[in-house]
Amino acid sequence: MATRHPWHLVRASTLHGTGVFAARDIPAETRILEYAGRRITPEQADAHWPVNPDDPYHTFYFSLGCGLVIDGGRRGNDARWINHSCAPNCEARENDEGTRVAIYALHDIPAGAELLYDYGLITEEKLTPALKRHYRCLCGAPACRGTMLAEARQASKKSPKRKKPAHTSPRKPAK
Repeated sequence: MATRHPWHLVRASTLHGTGVFAARDIPAETRILEYAGRRITPEQADAHWPVNPDDPYHTFYFSLGCGLVIDGGRRGNDARWINHSCAPNCEARENDEGTRVAIYALHDIPAGAELLYDYGLITEEKLTPALKRHYRCLCGAPACRGTMLAEARQASKKSPKRKKPAHTSPRKPAK
């Protein structure tokens, strides 16, 4: 029986903290790995915020079409370490039931390249310059929008061909 080698490995990233890298050449459209974690309600996600008071805008949450949220910080896997880029080589796709998210290669990715996808973070807060700074993008791509937050048109866009789940950031609790 052949040993199955993973498509990825986790190590330090020059982009931001920990990253996920191609362990071998990855062909376009390859399902690299699933985004795992505990399923919680949006209300539970809000109640857990901030997970780290020293870095309150860092989150591992993914909103699902079924109405739940994947908390990659609890029972998560390596997918939670994939960094954001405004010029991604991967995409997060939701299954037809809206219960799972997997990371797919958008094009051929050479071994050693960092795996990146556009978080398109969605928040219920008003998109102010201060909020955009809290979610500052470090990708350095020529077309970098300067924030990991979704643009207004991106946040409302629905694709019938490919469902893209929303990385989500909990609301700040009301005072």
